[in-house]
Amino acid sequence: MATRIRLRRVGRKGQSYFRIVVADSKSPRDGRFVALIGNYNPRANPAVIEVNAEQARAWLEKGALPTDTVRSLLKKAGVLGKSAPPAKPTA
Repeated sequence: MATRIRLRRVGRKGQSYFRIVVADSKSPRDGRFVALIGNYNPRANPAVIEVNAEQARAWLEKGALPTDTVRSLLKKAGVLGKSAPPAKPTA
């Protein structure tokens, strides 16, 4: 199972709020997920990023690939540093 760390949209129309989840790469955006590792609220001023760093690092070590947006959020939260996993290959 190829896993991705990505955002899952919750909240009502115009009041978006996101959960950072680990999901199978083939499941839909708001579908089934394996683990919930954090939250992201872009509507707060400043934006609120809450991440369980231990779980995030564990999933990254297991081979889960973050999406580009989640990669930048993990960097802002201090989970990823100079030893970030390589970007996804483009083919």
